[in-house]
Amino acid sequence: MIDTNCLFCKIISGDIPGTIVYRDEQTTAFRDINPVAPTHILIVPNRHIESVATLEEADEALMGHLFTVARGLAENEGINKRGYRLITNHGADGGQTVFHLHLHLIGGQRMKHPMG
Repeated sequence: MIDTNCLFCKIISGDIPGTIVYRDEQTTAFRDINPVAPTHILIVPNRHIESVATLEEADEALMGHLFTVARGLAENEGINKRGYRLITNHGADGGQTVFHLHLHLIGGQRMKHPMG
């Protein structure tokens, strides 16, 4: 199901342009418009899921697929050997600004620590 008010749903449907780097029947991945590292890709389910808090048992395979897609994209981007970060945020205090579940694949430079 697509949410017509959701920015990411609009990118998935093609109503808003995005630099798509991967797409299949379950997932779309596109470059973040405000990257924090040389590689910053958002990996989203094609079906609108608001956040981690709204996941259901039936979504377990989809979530595994998101991580498998992330691994493949990291290889394609050449960041798999040196390392990268996968992040998902939940809620305003967690830093979620678009309420469509997504993974941030971030790499291509040494990550800063501590987070938060």
